[in-house]
Formats: sequence, structure tokens, C-alpha cells
Amino acid sequence: MTSPVLPAWELKYLAAYPESTRKHVRVLVEQNRLAEVLTQKYPMEHGIKTDKALYEFVLELKSEYLRSSHTLNKVLFDSKIQVIKHALGLHTTISRVQGNKLKTKREIRVAALFKEVPVEFLRMIVVHELAHFKERQHDKAFYQLCQSMEPAYHQFEFDLRLYLIHLELFRTPLWQSTSL
Repeated sequence: MTSPVLPAWELKYLAAYPESTRKHVRVLVEQNRLAEVLTQKYPMEHGIKTDKALYEFVLELKSEYLRSSHTLNKVLFDSKIQVIKHALGLHTTISRVQGNKLKTKREIRVAALFKEVPVEFLRMIVVHELAHFKERQHDKAFYQLCQSMEPAYHQFEFDLRLYLIHLELFRTPLWQSTSL
């Protein structure tokens, strides 16, 4: 893999981070070491490949940390979510009137590309989406809830951002399932 030339503006996933952090990442990219750093920290992908397995994974986290929150109706990997353009995952709440009752359905969708990442990245995304069930805004309370569910939340989020930079530069995943 040849080292790409990375313009200073190209670290869009790290826009909110200090310049010193962005500079360090630029050096890793220029030295062609970003993939090495990530695979050393996270040597293998998770084994959650089906929507059913993802639902069970999410339900386990929800029951551990958000027991009293509303029922989760659906969880799935969504191939229509474009990570580069939109989001890593989505949470939705849909309310419908059925007779004289208001029925609410809640679901979480995770971008399909996250079928082939380390479990830490998947967990970070799921924790983020679950936190939205209690805290709607990305504020201090939201991130405190994320950290209470996953103490390394911020590190996993940062490393996932590094992985997204890798994907954008090289268009090849670091972890690829060998099973069919």
C-alpha cells in the first residue's frame, strides 16, 4: 500500500480535535502506519454477522444499562446507511395511533460496513444509539451516559474515526471475514 498525500483539510472526521492530534494522525498517514496502529490495537473483527445476533447484542447492553427504558422493537444492519455521507447508526422512534391508543416503536440501525470491525467499534456505535433513548441531544449528560455504559467510549470513538480515515483513503477494510 502506498502512502497517500493527505491535504491538511482532509481529516474531516477529526475536525473537532486539537491541531496537535490531527498533526499526529497526518504523520501516521504519511508514514503509512495508520492501518498498523489500528490492527495492533484491535487485531480481529467481531463475530456478529446477522440482524438476529445484533439484536441480541444490543438487547444485552440495553438490559444491563437501560433496563427501565422503553422496549426496543427492531435492530438491524442497514446497507443503505452511507457512513461517509450520513451516520454510523440511526435510532428512530415512530408513533402511530391504533384505535384509541398511541403505539410507539423504537429501532436501531447500524451501517452494514460495521459487520467487519472489532467488537469495540460496534459496541461504541450501539452505546451511542442506546444513549439517545434517554438523552436526545449530544450534550454533557449524553456523553456521561455513553461513558457509564462503556468507560472507553471516547477512545473507541476516536479510533473508529481513524478507521474511517483509513477507509476513505484506501477503500479497503482492515478486517475482513473469511467465512461465507
